[in-house]
Amino acid sequence: MDEDAFAPLRQAMVAEIAAEAALAGDQTGRPVLGEKVMRTMAEVPRHDFVPVELREVAYLNTPLPIGFGKTISQPFIVALMTDLLDLDEDDVVLEIGTGLGYQAAILARLAKRVYSVELLEELAAQARTRLARQRNITLRRANGYNGWPAHAPYDKVIVTAAPDLIPPSLIHQLKPGGRMMIPAGNPDSQQLILVEKTPEGRVATTEILRVRFSLLEPEQAASDGETLS
Repeated sequence: MDEDAFAPLRQAMVAEIAAEAALAGDQTGRPVLGEKVMRTMAEVPRHDFVPVELREVAYLNTPLPIGFGKTISQPFIVALMTDLLDLDEDDVVLEIGTGLGYQAAILARLAKRVYSVELLEELAAQARTRLARQRNITLRRANGYNGWPAHAPYDKVIVTAAPDLIPPSLIHQLKPGGRMMIPAGNPDSQQLILVEKTPEGRVATTEILRVRFSLLEPEQAASDGETLS
């Protein structure tokens, strides 16, 4: 498809996100997503972050396979998780689960700096290529269960794979006053959870809605990893 042909598809996707947000508003508390988030969803080319054979369906409001048993998240979920982070332009954000880089590309337009961790070497390498023009994203191939202590603490944390329980390492790396979005729970009963840390360091969690994400590899699978960019 010609690049210009994707623009109306992005606009249609954004309209679907707005409609789904309105329908789910009683659960999420966000029946209308923020203007900056919606504008970013309308600008970032999702077709650049899917396998080439799926470019024509990149703007469907659905998850899509990206290989190795992983998916790129449904656009509504990307927009909702981003909106619930309440990003500020000076924020430093940790992302766990880079995939092919779509969520990182969204975050990079709304925050000062994004540090993103991907376990699978093949996906990490592809993400590095797809995000090459983004100067405020740093990638690492490692087990995201352990976060990225070298750059902690973070203003915001977003996790795109689901552990059974929220990893203490990620809570520890979240700044007082920070927010984290993470799916967690058993594979058949995952909840999207908002984690808030008060300025005094107390932690509160709020369940947002039922979701289904790939599983986050446990701590014992960790390795030293490598920084890619």
